Amino acid sequence: MSDKSDPPSDKKPEGQWPRGPLIQPAKKTLLRRLRNYLVTGIIVTAPIGITLWLIWAFVSFVDQKILPLLPEKYRPEEILQFSVPGIGVLIVLVFLILAGMFTSGFVGRFYLRIGERLLDRMPVVRHVYGALKQVFEAVLSQKERAFREVVLVEYPRRGIWVLGFVTSTSKGEIQNRFDETVANVFVPTTPNPTSGFLLFVPRGDLIHLDLTIEEGAKLVISGGIVTPPDRRSSERQTAESVTAYGGDPAGRSEEEEPKLPAG
Repeated sequence: MSDKSDPPSDKKPEGQWPRGPLIQPAKKTLLRRLRNYLVTGIIVTAPIGITLWLIWAFVSFVDQKILPLLPEKYRPEEILQFSVPGIGVLIVLVFLILAGMFTSGFVGRFYLRIGERLLDRMPVVRHVYGALKQVFEAVLSQKERAFREVVLVEYPRRGIWVLGFVTSTSKGEIQNRFDETVANVFVPTTPNPTSGFLLFVPRGDLIHLDLTIEEGAKLVISGGIVTPPDRRSSERQTAESVTAYGGDPAGRSEEEEPKLPAG
């Protein structure tokens, strides 16, 4: 009988269940699926939930400001014995419609002119009122859109492009100082498009995009995450391609420098 022990064998006993290596991939697959389900659930429910929350917050804010102005006996809680959300918003809409109807008539315009004359005599109030009136008329007027088209502007230096919105064509002294037509371009910031920069750019230096205003706004707010597809044909994509340096949309050569306005 030998004193030497037999060397350990690599063979596993028959009938023994395999250990960890075959079980771990199943666990990883399950965790990966759960993670994907979680991300999908967030993507689906987050926009809906945030939208509903913003609507509810706005309605509640208006109700809190408007309903206390009503006599207590005319409030929904006294008439219906329970609270009805949105009554304040409905009251505001009715008031705005009636105000629009009144000021559209001869008598309403007469009193409106009297009120504007009184405001025009107040040193500080007249400037605030005039600026707000021009902004609201430009944004809410049905005759012309506040944002006309989406463009690319080479800013702040050559080779870097930013997304902008053409608001109107320049007039007055700004336009008279240039030989070509100048556009007023609003360049919004990300992710808050309510702030930005106003640029006066010759129309020949703009790249016009086949994007709607909504698509351009989504691109700015998302920080480039939501990118609309290119709906141009392959021929247009080749013909309208612009390189980072030297691809001037106006067809100007690299050696030709832009002329500064006189004066």
